[in-house]
Amino acid sequence: MAVQDRLAENVDPGPTKAIDKPSHTGQPPCPGGDDAASIASLAGRSLAALLELARPEPGDLVVVGCSTSEIRGQRIGSAGSPELACHLFGQLKAVADEYHVGLAIQCCEHLNRALVVDRKAAKEHRLVPVTVWPRWNAGGALAAAAIDGFDQPVVVESVSAVAGIDIGHTLIGMHLCPVAVPVRLPWRKIGEADLVLARTRPRLIGGTRAVYSREEAESRAAAEHEAAARSAAQKDAR
Repeated sequence: MAVQDRLAENVDPGPTKAIDKPSHTGQPPCPGGDDAASIASLAGRSLAALLELARPEPGDLVVVGCSTSEIRGQRIGSAGSPELACHLFGQLKAVADEYHVGLAIQCCEHLNRALVVDRKAAKEHRLVPVTVWPRWNAGGALAAAAIDGFDQPVVVESVSAVAGIDIGHTLIGMHLCPVAVPVRLPWRKIGEADLVLARTRPRLIGGTRAVYSREEAESRAAAEHEAAARSAAQKDAR
């Protein structure tokens, strides 16, 4: 009986063991698979849908975290595929270029979730560089593909991205601007990996008297002007 079925029937599933980091097996890279192109296409569509909603400004950064292992139904970090990653990076880069935003490809936890960006974006955003060269089994397959795919790649410590896409629970939250807002699409997976997306908005500050848009400010000003006019008219009537 599956754990979910046992829980549904209020049956104790017995002892369970949490899984942290995958054990290093020294296996060679996994092939991309016959459906690599279609998987990459769906990832590109996902990013495009996110950007349509987030409406970033030209030059903004978008963070992407992706586990090719999870896409293939394996534990993160255990079955990376450079071939699949190349397909993914090509689609993601094409969409980012279309929307005039910069891609920040997150490395794995082994490299402290540093990111691969284009050198131009690093200079524009004054990002702090670090010295490392991601490989498919030490940094992540997608990060390695980005190192080869960007014209002038550089690895940076962190970014403040306006939106992000996480394929396979790679935990991109540390690189998103506050405040993150979840985005949902009609599909929830890329291959076998869970798909999580977020856009961001500025913090709302202030109390009950605060306004959060020009339209609201103008509306309140008009109401205050009208109230003042009524008050003056009532005084004159006395």
